[in-house]
Amino acid sequence: MIAQTSTGHRRFYRNADKAVLAGVCAGFADYFGFNLRVTRVLVVIAFFMAMPMTVLIYLGTVLLVPSVSSNSRRAAVDPDFRRAVRASPQQTLSDVRRRFQSLDRRMARLEKYVTSSRYQLDREFRNL
Repeated sequence: MIAQTSTGHRRFYRNADKAVLAGVCAGFADYFGFNLRVTRVLVVIAFFMAMPMTVLIYLGTVLLVPSVSSNSRRAAVDPDFRRAVRASPQQTLSDVRRRFQSLDRRMARLEKYVTSSRYQLDREFRNL
């Protein structure tokens, strides 16, 4: 079974709430789950090492990527869950798998009860 990540449902936006220049670094850090300060330091280093290319990429990102503030975005995923996935993805995956197996067992018991004659008998007694 292949685990599908949530990156297919996310989009890259510039983060206007944490923006210093245009929110590109903040959006990049939010999208990939990086530390914002480290991302900014790496971009400054990239400016010094490859100035023309970095400036073109940064300006292109500012012009092409929309800016979104946090009050206009709805949190589709619980922030605690995201933190847990970043901290230990294997443990989080096993927890989710265990919860789904538990739900599957409960659903099987419910289906067995609803299709049994006992359910019909209980339903008749309730209708009296």
